[in-house]
Amino acid sequence: MAARTSLPSWLPAANRVVKALQRLGLPLGTVHVLTVPGRVSGRPRATPVSPLTVAGRRFVIAGLAQSDWARNVRAAGRGELARGRRREPVALHEVTDPALRREVMRAFPTEVPHGVFFFVRTGLVTGPDPDAFAAAADRVAVFGISRG
Repeated sequence: MAARTSLPSWLPAANRVVKALQRLGLPLGTVHVLTVPGRVSGRPRATPVSPLTVAGRRFVIAGLAQSDWARNVRAAGRGELARGRRREPVALHEVTDPALRREVMRAFPTEVPHGVFFFVRTGLVTGPDPDAFAAAADRVAVFGISRG
């Protein structure tokens, strides 16, 4: 199955709502807001993400490996993760080990069940099957999160 090349049309509006609710201090399930410097402008760029924990380590997944936020993370290697009013400086590194990428993706539908819909809408998977998520690991960007 080929992944769509563009984001769902509803995503920018949904992201604005999530970021506004977070600024008000209202945490939304597993959703955090990741803010990283823009790779060209250096200005803070924020995007909602759902970190997950696998084998005691935290990760975030960019459903579109070449999305602006993923490219910004690669360039900056650092950012701030916020949930409600709590903010945490973080270091971010791209996971290149194929086995670890598959393990993180396999865990996603269990750890972040409300996020499955996004991966289905982008065409990466057809449902919440962990093996389908693992099979899509080479088409997404997986970033490890550590204290920054």
